[in-house]
This record gives sequence, structure tokens and C-alpha cells, in this order.
Amino acid sequence: MSERPPISPKSPRAALEPEQVPPPPKRSERARNPFVVVGNAIITIVLVLMVAVGGVYIYGRQILEAKGPLQEEKIVNIPARAGMSDIADVLQREGVIDSNRWAFIGSVIALKARSDLKPGEYAFQKNASLRDVIGTMVEGKVVQHALTIPEGLTSEQIVARLADNDIFSGTVREIPREGTLLPETYKFPRGAPRDQVIQRMQQAQKRVLAEIWERRNLELPIKSPEQLVTLASIVEKETGRADERSRVAAVFVNRLRQKIKLQSDPTIIYGLVGGKGTLGRPIKRSEINQPSPYNTYVIDGLPPGPIANPGRASLEAAANPARTRDLFFVADGTGGHSFTETYDQHQKNVAKLRSIEKQIQNDTVEPAEDPAPAAAAAPADTAPTAATSPKPVAPKRPRAAAPARQGPGTASTQPAAAPASAPAGGGDD
Repeated sequence: MSERPPISPKSPRAALEPEQVPPPPKRSERARNPFVVVGNAIITIVLVLMVAVGGVYIYGRQILEAKGPLQEEKIVNIPARAGMSDIADVLQREGVIDSNRWAFIGSVIALKARSDLKPGEYAFQKNASLRDVIGTMVEGKVVQHALTIPEGLTSEQIVARLADNDIFSGTVREIPREGTLLPETYKFPRGAPRDQVIQRMQQAQKRVLAEIWERRNLELPIKSPEQLVTLASIVEKETGRADERSRVAAVFVNRLRQKIKLQSDPTIIYGLVGGKGTLGRPIKRSEINQPSPYNTYVIDGLPPGPIANPGRASLEAAANPARTRDLFFVADGTGGHSFTETYDQHQKNVAKLRSIEKQIQNDTVEPAEDPAPAAAAAPADTAPTAATSPKPVAPKRPRAAAPARQGPGTASTQPAAAPASAPAGGGDD
């Protein structure tokens, strides 16, 4: 048996007194190393920074993703060479961002987009967040404005339209060649140079013309794509109806094959006014025989170039005309044309049109209290426009109608003094 240590009796007071606490253990030499101390401090700082960065990230993300103040879509123009602060002022003034412009600036810096903000006209959506606003400007999603060029305008008329449109900038240095622009609807951002618009229309015309030329009827009496454009421009000016284009084209193709003069009124007008496009009055009878490179009542075959810029549909019609033997057409008084193969039938259609015109004049003239001067009435041989119907709603006053699209006149074998389809409103000088 082991021996127990002897028990030293203590007085009650001594028993109540605490025993002496032993001293704490001494720190190891490693713990007191300055590198360890610095390392611990760095770890502590890093942890604090990580917590802080996480908090800033969460807060910043909330700011970036929060709904903006816009109540509806709005178009805002960011001027060229505007700095980040200037852009913030514009957006704040337009109500795209709230009064805290520094949130926008901070977001741009955080997204590293300072040098990527592009000027232009932007459409900001309703409640667009800062991320949406910045992303729109970084991607350059500028507003695209539609420009519609109608078929049948001359190059000079198209350039004039561009000059009157304040969406574009710069000037057109040279009027493009007739027939080299494709009438269509295009979209451009505000500030696009006008020369750039012209170039795009020329490129579109080349592409479309090449496609249509490849699909043309190989039996056409047409030798080049340029001649196809010339023929299509005459078709474009002769009719605005889609269902008639191929048949109008067939009349001119048949005449080319038979070496008959085309006798198209719009070519006379182009020979008189050139790129201005409109004569502003009926063609005079004396102008029918007036020498001009474009007057197809005088020259044989096609004129030396287009008389307008035809659209895709007219190019298609000229490349693949209807298979008919028609040689004549004249306005029928209902917005369309009557087509015939013979001169005699054509003359009957012309007489029918004159009868309709006379009836229209009788129906539309309002009796005046005083006799109207004879000059106030339209000329007896003035035709209605292609859109005129036989019995339109009567206007308050009679008006002289524009030249009708009457189509080819006599064949070359007919007497020149009696054209089958003289220009509307024609009269002796």
C-alpha cells in the first residue's frame, strides 16, 4: 500500500484563505517574434477589408440594379465629346438618373466603362437601372431613324430631301448619277453624314440590280444592266400600280423588238427639266416633236440613261415582263390603263378616255353666279391623273389635272401628225 502524504491541519481561517495562484506560463519565443505579430495584424486587416469590400459590393450592386426614376421611355441626346461628369449632368437633368449623380460616376468607374461611353441619341426604357443606362451607352444602341425614299424620284430630288432632313449632317458633294440610288426604307442614327446615306443607297442598288440581272429573261432586247435600269425607270414613271408594271414593261419591250419608237411622255418631261423631275404643267404639243436625247417620240430605242431611280418592283418587271403582244396603253379613267395590240383599238380607248374626262368636267364644275372666264376651265384635251376615277366627289372648283400616264402613242408606221396618245393637256403654243 502506498503511503499518503501527511495532512497538515489548518486553522479555520487559513482554510478559508485562497491558495496562491500560480503565475501564467511564459510566452514562447516564437509567439513574440515580430514577423508573427505583423502577420497576425495583416490577416486581421485583410479580413476586415474583405468584409468591407463585400459590404460595398452588395451595396453597389443594389445601386446598379435598382429601378431608375424614369416613368416612361425617353429619348436623350448625349452630345459628342461629353465627359463622364457632363453625361451625368445630362442624364440627371433629363430624369434618367436620380439626384445622386455620384452614384452614376461611381458605377461607371466600377464597371470600367469610362472610356467606352459613346455619344448619340439613346432611348432609355422606363425605370432603366444604372446598369441598363451605362450598358446602352457602352454598346452604342443609338436610336435609328427611318428614311423612306419613294420610287420614281430623280437623284436631284432625293438629294434635296436629304438636305431638308435635319437628322443628317454634312452635305452631298456631287449629285449621284441618275438611276444609281435604290428607293427603299433605310434606318440611320441622328447625325449620319449625308454622303454616307448616298453611299448606302448606291450599294443597295448595285446589290439588287446584280441579283435581278442574273434572273432576267435572256430574250430581252436589253444589252446591259444600265439599259435595264433605264427601261425600269420609264416603267416606274408610267404606272404606280403593282399589277400593271410587268404589262407596261411588256409594251416597251415589244416596241423595242419591233423597232417602234417608245413614245413615253415621262421621257419628254425629263428631256425638258432634267433632274428636277416635274414639269409643273401639261406637255405642249410642240414639245412632243422637240428634239432631245430623252424624247422617245423623236429618238429610236431607249434614251441614253434613266429618267428616275426605279424601285425593286419596276426592275423586276423590266427584267421579266409579261408575255403579251400589246403595243399601246392609255389611262382608263379609273386609276389604271387599257392595253391594246392594235392602233385602231387604242384610238377607241383614247376616245373613251376623252369622253370620261368631259363627263368629269361637267360633273365637277359648280355653277357660278357670274359667268366664269373661258381660261378658268381645264383644256378640253387635258387628261385626269392616273388615280382619277370616272365619277369622283365633286370639288368646289375645277382644276387642271396633271398629265395622265397614257403610254406609247403611234407606231412609227402611223402619221406623225396624229399621235395615238398625245400628252395630256397638250395644246399648240
